[in-house]
Amino acid sequence: TRSPHLDAQPLEKRKSMVLAELGGRITNALRTMTSNTVIDEETVDNMLKEIAAALLASDVNVKLVSKLRKNVKNRINLEDLATGLNRRRMIQQAVFEELCEMLNPGKAPYQPKKGKPNVIMFVGLQGSGKTTSCTKYALHYHRKNFKTCLVCADTFRAGAFDQLKQNATKARIPFYGSYTERDPVKIAQDGVEMFTKEGQEIIIVDTSGRHKQEASLFEEMQQIAAAVDPDDVVFVLDSSIGQAAHDQASAFKDAVSVGSVIMTKLDGHAKGGGALSAVAATESPIIFIGTGEHFDDFEQFQVRSFVSRLLGLGDVGGLMN
Repeated sequence: TRSPHLDAQPLEKRKSMVLAELGGRITNALRTMTSNTVIDEETVDNMLKEIAAALLASDVNVKLVSKLRKNVKNRINLEDLATGLNRRRMIQQAVFEELCEMLNPGKAPYQPKKGKPNVIMFVGLQGSGKTTSCTKYALHYHRKNFKTCLVCADTFRAGAFDQLKQNATKARIPFYGSYTERDPVKIAQDGVEMFTKEGQEIIIVDTSGRHKQEASLFEEMQQIAAAVDPDDVVFVLDSSIGQAAHDQASAFKDAVSVGSVIMTKLDGHAKGGGALSAVAATESPIIFIGTGEHFDDFEQFQVRSFVSRLLGLGDVGGLMN
């Protein structure tokens, strides 16, 4: 069921109000606490308990939740709060900052440079929306006047090259792949070599996904990474996989040097707490979020505005600074 105030939002606002349920619960916890006449240790604890329950229900990793509780408590100085110093605002600020911290791995994402080949390798499980994300990424930079192209190094999934070819043709992005060559490492190498000679600036290599974290998938990823020496490895994560997000992200991080994360399927019923977990597990920033099937359903990820929307503050990341 969709809450009525969501329907009042214009479509693009609604599209980006991911995690609305989690946001609602956190906002309620803050509201309940601040309506109390006396704000003491117990009131703050009850609020944190409710926020923790909301985060856990949204599939945020348990360790992260207890860390958040502890950190928010450390940020709140009850001496100041007791004097009614805009209590709600200060507590909201503390929760806001901690959620931002959770989503901030402390390092900037890779920025492609013009005038040189930037090799970007995409990894993820099958069904995570990886191939579509490759095209969205290519299109995003194409619109910023980069020469972008796609290489299909997925020989495992039947129809993978057809899908990439279809997407690329629709988006008018040059692509490379093969119906006869079975070695994904050779395809990746040949494609990157060809596009480098052509002067392409962003060369995106799409790799095989599997249904499970199979050893052979990781081996293949490592071989491709060794062959094409990517400038960035983008891990595509399906936001609807819930608690498994943390372990899955860790497994990929251990196999290849993941540098960025793209969260997909944030338009559906995904609780999306896995987003918070994935950042912690990969120690990599989320760069984009996919909010639908269309090539334009792709937003650049901004930590502060994401958390603002999550807390029902509207997109006011700037105001909270």
